[in-house]
Amino acid sequence: MSKATYNAYDEAKAQFDQIAEKIGLDEATRQFLRRPMREYHFTIPVHMDDGSRKLFWGYRVQHNDARGPAKGGIRFHPLETVDTIRALAMWMTWKCAVVDIPLGGGKGGVICDPRSMSDREQEQLCRGWVRQIAKDIGPCIDVPAPDVMTNAKHMLWMLDEFETIHGGRYPGFITGKPVGMGGSLGRKEATGFGVIYTLREAMKELNMSIKDSTASIQGFGNVAQHAAKLYQQLGGKIIAISSWDNTDQQAYTLRKKEGLDFNDLETITDPFGSIDKEKAGGLGYEILSGDAWLEQDVDILIPAALENQLTADNVHRISKQVKIVAEGANGPTSGEADKVLVQRNIFVIPDFLANAGGVTCSYFEQVQSNTNHYWEKDEVIQKLDARMTSAFKAVIDLAREKKLHMRDAAYIIAINRVAFAVKSRGWV
Repeated sequence: MSKATYNAYDEAKAQFDQIAEKIGLDEATRQFLRRPMREYHFTIPVHMDDGSRKLFWGYRVQHNDARGPAKGGIRFHPLETVDTIRALAMWMTWKCAVVDIPLGGGKGGVICDPRSMSDREQEQLCRGWVRQIAKDIGPCIDVPAPDVMTNAKHMLWMLDEFETIHGGRYPGFITGKPVGMGGSLGRKEATGFGVIYTLREAMKELNMSIKDSTASIQGFGNVAQHAAKLYQQLGGKIIAISSWDNTDQQAYTLRKKEGLDFNDLETITDPFGSIDKEKAGGLGYEILSGDAWLEQDVDILIPAALENQLTADNVHRISKQVKIVAEGANGPTSGEADKVLVQRNIFVIPDFLANAGGVTCSYFEQVQSNTNHYWEKDEVIQKLDARMTSAFKAVIDLAREKKLHMRDAAYIIAINRVAFAVKSRGWV
């Protein structure tokens, strides 16, 4: 399936259907779990800085809350679609289940480009999103979080609007908040660190040494940055990373075969993860095409940007040296590309396991906010490592026992847990 015809929701349903068939899931439960329980579509009027009024389209999808309140981020993106949000909400259900935290799956979004909006306009957009859905979200119903092109600043505006509407203090309503305002230490690092914790365990399984390994990463947002930092701290070398050029409106890849210097790159990166291409060139980096990150002769590929990045059109360009793909992004690999990775015996750490560190730490933040008791960073990171390692071991044990690929094993664990909750509640 090409990028032009790709539909994330169709992909998510196809993945689910395959596993539902494999585990013999009954028809009623199958139909119940392959669709969202609730969806909200609404318009958000914003008074722009130039005096005009502009309407934005907002969404919230609650896929399943049998195991606990819905949980999932809010994305701001000019190419956002409701089908992408539906898919991400479904993947969040499996993500929470595979790491065994008592939450369900949700996702939200707004079709917009915050890179071209002032802080005041973004604040009005955040507050408007909350106003439209304030009665149907909350600490015990649905807990939002940051996602693509949203951050702690946006979460605090949303929290303030929710508390203004409901007349109280509800810090557990939203996660990813600033530290000191109900946020958790370690939350910023959590998703990227979680990717590397699962990668570390996979390398043990394959008898590989991080200190002797190389990697290439797609993206330079929060997930990619912290994954890169921890990977390098453990001794690995990153030779290429892709980014987005706001001027040319296209992706490109930076390469330095002796290893990237992330301290330098951070100084020339904007808040949305876009590296200044001209300044990078001045620092001695090779400037390559946007897809060049996946063609590098490395041991590990980490797609950590958007969905549908490894496709039938480009998967054959992956180097024969690659042994592991750690999916830092949600849905980065199409079904056709996944089959090729399996045929090539490349070890894939599936997205809803690899990047579950974010929602795991969001759960930790939710617990801390609801109890008004906050943990030290070392405790958060230690708990995160333990939870991610435990989840990985459960998946690899099932994969080994049943001779399954990691994605199938992770899905079987997650879907069985959610199906059990749905049936136990008597919903089907």
